[in-house]
Amino acid sequence: MAKVCPQASQVLSIPPYMSGSSKRETYTIWMKSLVCHTNGCTIYNSKGDVVYRVDNYDKKCSNEVHLMDLQGKVLYTIRKKKLQAFERWDGYRLSAPSKVEKEKPWFQVTRYSRMFMGSIACQITVDCDKYWIVRLAGKSTVRFRIVDVNGDIVAEAKQKVSSSGVVLGSDVLTLEVVPHMEHALIMAIIAVYGLLCRKM
Repeated sequence: MAKVCPQASQVLSIPPYMSGSSKRETYTIWMKSLVCHTNGCTIYNSKGDVVYRVDNYDKKCSNEVHLMDLQGKVLYTIRKKKLQAFERWDGYRLSAPSKVEKEKPWFQVTRYSRMFMGSIACQITVDCDKYWIVRLAGKSTVRFRIVDVNGDIVAEAKQKVSSSGVVLGSDVLTLEVVPHMEHALIMAIIAVYGLLCRKM
């Protein structure tokens, strides 16, 4: 009998306690921390307000990072797991890192080998659902999509272009998220991909 997962179709939908939008949202991601421009990332909404951040300070590609809101409240704790055959990151929806060891990950990101999987960079598991990060064609490693099992786009990132047509640096991205998605979860997954690509 197939596995039944009551929450499968709702895992990435916005929970009642989180803000969200019924329309497509656009963010700007800067792969730097606001703290003295150190390692991490800062995420702005379409109004230019900081809404999420990751601060790694002087350590690049840390084995544990925290996705926070502007005020510093931890939304997700993300930890790297070193397994024999592949690399995996576990994401926990917790504000207390000391409790992480006792909790089941809210999501997992497993890295794929480019040699074997081509454009598919990672598999994302959220409860019973699976998603993939797909690299887009081109020389830049910053162009990618998150797609669901049907191939539908959940989020897409590409190098940011200013209103005057100037292409900004490879550490500045435009991210579009489709309606009714849990934005903090998407940002946590983006943070993992940034770590995998050694961007933060």
